[in-house]
Amino acid sequence: MERKPRALAATGLIAVAVTLAGITGCGLLDTTPHLGVKVLATRPHDRTAFTEGLEIDGDVLYESTGLEGKSGLRATNLTTGTQLARIDLDPKYFGEGITRAGDTLWQLTWQNGIAFDRDPATLAERRRVHFEGEGWGLCTRGKSVVMSNGTSTLTFRDPTTFAPTGTVRLTDYTGARLNELDCAPDGTVYANDWPTNHILHIDPTSGRVLGDIDVGTLLTPTQQAGADVLNGITDLPGTDHFLITGKNWPTMFEVQFVPR
Repeated sequence: MERKPRALAATGLIAVAVTLAGITGCGLLDTTPHLGVKVLATRPHDRTAFTEGLEIDGDVLYESTGLEGKSGLRATNLTTGTQLARIDLDPKYFGEGITRAGDTLWQLTWQNGIAFDRDPATLAERRRVHFEGEGWGLCTRGKSVVMSNGTSTLTFRDPTTFAPTGTVRLTDYTGARLNELDCAPDGTVYANDWPTNHILHIDPTSGRVLGDIDVGTLLTPTQQAGADVLNGITDLPGTDHFLITGKNWPTMFEVQFVPR
């Protein structure tokens, strides 16, 4: 069964209603800063890519895609867009989040309970590690890999063994379904909140949400035709810019997050 193509109407309406009402998962008045986006540049995005993970390492942009029979992983030159490597997953696997941790490129699967340890240059599989539960997003923060599983809890994992080392749950926005992740240089985490057009800026030490970013104005009505939900975020090294995109989106956006 496909997860996340076409956000469930009821879930989406509830999520939007909660956001518009300014209410957190605890039912308290939401005092979290609300931000929007300033588009700085755009670049083409493969419309067939059901984006599940996005990460920049040096001058390489990695993108993981999902759906059974369509999942894969590609590496391209960040500046030119030239493809450097690409692999397709066995049709039985639903690809999910990715992150570079040392000399390992980790790639999650959704409900298969497997994380692939891959060579960052060739994307070749080196080993498989089993984990409990669902796999959604990944990013690397210092000496930990941070993982989401579609709930409001983040799990910290050893970057070498992938063993869990701890968890943190959001103290507000407790109904969030954290998906694709980006670990920013300042130690905070940005997370796509599925199936909304919102990105949550999170303090992974305390679980506090530092900001709620609405990116729902990015796609034009024409671009929205055939596009699925927001999913894909990575910071551009040395800047306060981010690349963001979504599942089957025709465009990748370079943005800054700004007050609304």
